[in-house]
Amino acid sequence: MCGIVAYIGKKEVCPIIISGLKRLEYRGYDSSGIALAGNNTKAKVYKKKGKVSALENIIENKDTSGTIGIGHTRWATHGIPNDINAHPHTSMNGKFIVIHNGIIENYARLKRKLIDRGYKFESDTDTEVLTNLIEYIYLKGKVSAEMAVRLALSKVVGAYGIVVICTDETDKLIAARKGSPLVIGIGKDEHFIASDATPIIEHTNSVIYLNNDNIAIIKRSELTLKTIGNEELTPRIEQLTLEIDKIEKMVMTILCSKKYLSNPALF
Repeated sequence: MCGIVAYIGKKEVCPIIISGLKRLEYRGYDSSGIALAGNNTKAKVYKKKGKVSALENIIENKDTSGTIGIGHTRWATHGIPNDINAHPHTSMNGKFIVIHNGIIENYARLKRKLIDRGYKFESDTDTEVLTNLIEYIYLKGKVSAEMAVRLALSKVVGAYGIVVICTDETDKLIAARKGSPLVIGIGKDEHFIASDATPIIEHTNSVIYLNNDNIAIIKRSELTLKTIGNEELTPRIEQLTLEIDKIEKMVMTILCSKKYLSNPALF
């Protein structure tokens, strides 16, 4: 299973994302990555095959400033586990950065069309196809980032939970869900996004669970929830009841169980 963590607020984002990715390690993965933006600086993307600790090692002496960020742990589906296939993926012209859980079933057909229109690809992933499709619509149609995401998703067959950064509109994150869970945590002038509540609970108990075909436009102090068809929705805020120590105990139980099952010497 893949994991998603994202943040937009006033705090330095890198420690929040890395901590969240570590809380998602129980899901299993083969690579991880992070994209950082905000603070009027150029967006930065770092990714690495292996554990989150390997990602931490490569960013130790890098510029990790920023107050907006997305992070991902990947379990390979399209393309082998390596640095290039790891998320986040950046569009050819650098306008969009995307993390994605799920599978785009018609990615090969979409990829051929984009190649015909001059797009080149670095990875073997369906996610890079979606990222470039969003950018193509954004540039060709001269529409907003939100509109580009909605139009791109209308062309997609399959499942997705995505979080998107537009490098022209770094006052927001865009998240959307179809079949792959996403939850948004609500703080004071900040929002958290994750594939489950484990990275969020240490920051806030107030959450919104996205339903299928929902898209959220998330700013520091504002959240707009819509359908993919652009119908505005009223967010339903729920309160998490699990405490952080109980979640940590649950995660450790899962991790220990996986180690036991994967090591024949323990039988």
